[in-house]
Amino acid sequence: MKKAILSFALLFATILTFGQSTNWNIDPDHSNVTFEVSHMVVSTVIGKFQKFDGTIKADKDDFSDASISFTIQAASVNTNNEKRDNHLRSNDFFEVEKFPTIDFKGKSLSQKNGNKYTLVGDLTMHGVTKEIELDVRYNGQVKDPWGNTRAGFMVSGIINREDYGLTYNSALEAGGFLIGNEVDIKVNLELIKE
Repeated sequence: MKKAILSFALLFATILTFGQSTNWNIDPDHSNVTFEVSHMVVSTVIGKFQKFDGTIKADKDDFSDASISFTIQAASVNTNNEKRDNHLRSNDFFEVEKFPTIDFKGKSLSQKNGNKYTLVGDLTMHGVTKEIELDVRYNGQVKDPWGNTRAGFMVSGIINREDYGLTYNSALEAGGFLIGNEVDIKVNLELIKE
């Protein structure tokens, strides 16, 4: 029994030793989080979140071992229309006072081909957590003029807002609804190696 406990302790220590140790910080001046949703069937509203942060750890150059968590401040939503933005912050949509953040916790990052990956993780929004799958394009790494190593990614996917209890809508007389249910998400990230 003592041998089994000792073996387990050594295995656990080994796992901890080989965990990701390299931090990659998000450069907020060269990163963005945007979304698109249809309006009255015939057009599209584009918005963004202005405040976000995350923790990315990866030791491998291809980021295949990445540990990812990402947080958006829901109240930072901006669609270039103050009245609409305040409506999005209200109880009809994000309820930012009750649910101030939108959180993503990565579970796996797997290479599809070349620089294209699939990212699977849990998205928590409006008090609801659902597993989602996102497409990732890895743009590689570069040294900046100040000697820092930078890496770039474009992450995209589609979610159904009703899955997260964001059900506010109005039927149109001609058919269809005021607001589309599918939301296209696009995140451009520039990371700086710590």
